[in-house]
Amino acid sequence: MARAIALPVMKQKKGVPWLYLLPALIIMSIFILYPMINTIGLSFQNADSTASAATTCREGQPCWGVMENYRYALTNELNTESAQTTWESFWISSYGNTIKWLLVMVTGTVGLGLIFAVLVDRIKLESLAKSIIFMPMAISFVGAGVIWKFVYNYGTTQVQTGILNAAITSLGFEPIAWLSKIPLNTFMLIVVGIWMWTGFCMTLLSSAIKGIPEEIIEASRIDGATNFQIFSRIQVPIIAPTIVVVITTMVINVLKLFDIVYVMTGGNFGTNVIATRMYTEMYTNAQYGRGTAIAVILILFIVPFIIMNIRRFTKQEAMR
Repeated sequence: MARAIALPVMKQKKGVPWLYLLPALIIMSIFILYPMINTIGLSFQNADSTASAATTCREGQPCWGVMENYRYALTNELNTESAQTTWESFWISSYGNTIKWLLVMVTGTVGLGLIFAVLVDRIKLESLAKSIIFMPMAISFVGAGVIWKFVYNYGTTQVQTGILNAAITSLGFEPIAWLSKIPLNTFMLIVVGIWMWTGFCMTLLSSAIKGIPEEIIEASRIDGATNFQIFSRIQVPIIAPTIVVVITTMVINVLKLFDIVYVMTGGNFGTNVIATRMYTEMYTNAQYGRGTAIAVILILFIVPFIIMNIRRFTKQEAMR
């Protein structure tokens, strides 16, 4: 018999792994780290980022010194003359609208996604049903905004070109300006977001449900459990980690939402969210200091949810 030849084990130097990571680190430093540091720096300058924010403070007016752009970002929208109270002004501000998006869209997408994930699992044409529900994700957000803008369009008194208004006027009702009537317009935009993201949530939750051992479901049926009891007391608790991941993912998506609002209303008629307000300050008003301050605030809102997702993934990997 041939004797196995033992090959010498090459000792790897400690610095070798860093050489493989170096190209990625350089790219990340140029395109992520440097812009982030530059953005934070601009947020501490004046409104148009031409001087220090502290040098532009005027006597007799509220000023936070180098944090002046943050004061503007957090309080300026609360001085809206169209609102009778500060609380009403808050709910039509970018922050109030973002809270509406978080509450309604996250609940709607995750809730409907969970319901669809359970229901489509019981029909014969499961693949076709899932494809139809997931199909809106194949459309770009700009394309979806254009499509739904035609649905909500408010025409003339005689002719309604929008599908929704054409339908309600044919039933004898008055047409509605869906995209300019406050606060209805924000919720109509949220419908578009739910339409687009429900398929994504359904796909993730459906895969988690299929991972539940069939023996558990069969044993519960033998014990006399109803379909609702199986869903609420067995399936939901087992897939709870996946539900948490889907929720945090949707929260991050909502916080950075931009396309739908920008395409359909441009942030007008009280529909602004944080990202569209940031864009308006930076590229419409040329107030780069104020725009970057809003960008930093948006990042601070998103970071905790990113950390939650990373910790969840780490725990899941440790359990494997």
